[in-house]
Amino acid sequence: MRYTVNASIMLTDLPVLERPAAVARAGFSAVEFWWPFPATTPSEREIEDFARSLEDANVQLTGLNFFAGDMPAGERGVLSHPTRTDEFRRGVDSLVRVAQATGCRAFNALHGNRLPDVPVADQDDAAVENLRYAADAVAVFGGTVLVEPLSGASTYPLRTAADVMAVLDRVDCPNVKLLADFYHLAVNGEDVEALIERHAAEFGHIQLADAPGRHEPGTGDLPLLRWVARAHERGYHGPVALEYVPSQDDPFAWLPRDRRA
Repeated sequence: MRYTVNASIMLTDLPVLERPAAVARAGFSAVEFWWPFPATTPSEREIEDFARSLEDANVQLTGLNFFAGDMPAGERGVLSHPTRTDEFRRGVDSLVRVAQATGCRAFNALHGNRLPDVPVADQDDAAVENLRYAADAVAVFGGTVLVEPLSGASTYPLRTAADVMAVLDRVDCPNVKLLADFYHLAVNGEDVEALIERHAAEFGHIQLADAPGRHEPGTGDLPLLRWVARAHERGYHGPVALEYVPSQDDPFAWLPRDRRA
């Protein structure tokens, strides 16, 4: 079992470039981020500084979001927004530079909220074409594009694994896969155990948080560790991302230190 820490939802009291070292001090050897830069197209210096923070901490970047718009303001991706295709693709080009500097190979593409004044078919077509563009861009170095259902965003159209798989069928690229976030799936009413039984070997990535609350495993009602173990038994062999909102001073107290790295 390899755990990776999402340092965009955790360790937020620290500057971004200090978080990899904090992850290492906590005993982990892997980290993931949402888009860690203030702009769609970071400078070479910003990318170099980010890559150096990982190297100095001796942690591997295992996941990175594509540019997803203004997430604090409620945006959840731009790839389905036809008028922002150029912006998304500039972000893809920047992400490739980050991947080359860090060795990251898994990239999460948030779909985008529904736009009230744009035909749904146009939004879906834009998402498919942009996912194909992203998939081609990262396929050159063995990268995988991830697509996930979300909860808590009423205008976000992908809420179940079936929603995502319908998109994947249209995209039809072998390196575009489901990101199975057990928290979002469970909150949205997914039968997570059945999903694991049928599709665990096809998961591109797993993220977890407990529910209710989106806090550490053990703070809610979800059998997260059982689900993770079963996913491995059913053929998933990638990292498991800790993507939860800490509810206590030590957000990793539930996980013995010798099982973290």
